[in-house]
Amino acid sequence: MNHAFKGQCWLAALAVFSLSGGVSAAQDRPPPLPIEPTGVVESLPASYPPSWFLVHDAGFFHMGDGKVYVIDTAASTLPEQVKGTFNVSMIGNISQSVSRGEIYATETFHSRGSRGDRLDVLTIFDRQTLSPRGEVILPTGKRFMGMPERYAMVLLDNDRWLGVANFSPATSVTLVDLDTRKIIGEIPTPGCVLSYPTGKRGFSSLCADGRFLSTELKADGSLAKQTRTDPFFNSDSSPIYERPAIIGTTAYFPSVAGLVYPVDMSGAVAKVGEPWNLVPESERAENWAPAGIGLIDRDDQGRFYIIMHPGATNGSYQGGGPEVWVYDAAGKKRVLRIKLQAWGLTLAVSRGKNPVLMVVNPTDMSLEMYNTSSGDFIRTISGFGQETPLMVHGSK
Repeated sequence: MNHAFKGQCWLAALAVFSLSGGVSAAQDRPPPLPIEPTGVVESLPASYPPSWFLVHDAGFFHMGDGKVYVIDTAASTLPEQVKGTFNVSMIGNISQSVSRGEIYATETFHSRGSRGDRLDVLTIFDRQTLSPRGEVILPTGKRFMGMPERYAMVLLDNDRWLGVANFSPATSVTLVDLDTRKIIGEIPTPGCVLSYPTGKRGFSSLCADGRFLSTELKADGSLAKQTRTDPFFNSDSSPIYERPAIIGTTAYFPSVAGLVYPVDMSGAVAKVGEPWNLVPESERAENWAPAGIGLIDRDDQGRFYIIMHPGATNGSYQGGGPEVWVYDAAGKKRVLRIKLQAWGLTLAVSRGKNPVLMVVNPTDMSLEMYNTSSGDFIRTISGFGQETPLMVHGSK
């Protein structure tokens, strides 16, 4: 037998073996999966349940990739907890409007990613789809950029207008008409930052010289009047936090030293009341004081919640603490001490008759949930992609 013939026989045998093996493998292989549709957007309810929170991950180490997660804290498994997410680029801030079905975010983009021409925008997200519904181009290089704040934006005049705080370092507020999605104008607030709702259609800003600047607006959104209050704190010797809990028309501003200042925002001009001490006299030797980033929030029952730490020293006011203290605001008294499983940096409280407390643990950036009636720990929520959730918000 010549070599050519022998080679042809081997090839034929190999082909038969391969074919039979292929047939066997095909018989053992499961059927192909059905083709999944793409581009499907699920819808969330128009009114979020009280157990839902907006968790703002600022992307501290890559700020262009910040995002907000919508989390259902009542769910027990991660797939059920994460209801959706949307991006907020370059340490923006968010605000919610239930009546308009929208979430607002200030964002910044550059034409070459990390460089190039800068573009500042107010992005309008649909609450049900979490998709962008529109945007308003903001004045370049003016919007407030810093650690997330609850009052870097303010909804005014029954959610018809939105004020965006600027700090460049000149301070002002850009007023946006949400019906037309156009800028009405820019209102200077020299020496005063952020915006807290005041009166019928105005806002107040906190000033470095220890007073408020209250701004009244006309029906068309133009400036009617600005009034500076008397100083009520000293930025050098008795500083306060710019982060209040607003209950009804009263804003409660905590101080670094452990006082709280009630400020009546019902009239056209902010009216500062007498401060009272957060720490009972019997405990003041332990030097308890507020601390944290999003350190204070309120519930629908007239209580506010604040992160506290003992042994306060110069500079410890940003570090958070091991307990959350709960106060009856009207009664000016503490009603509950919640000892945290781990150190707390930021908190938020849900709405409704049975609110729950969310606290950010800065060690691993997980979310800890607590019962606000008993103070009992409920569960830890983590592993959803969070990196630096520096601000959390109860849903509205």
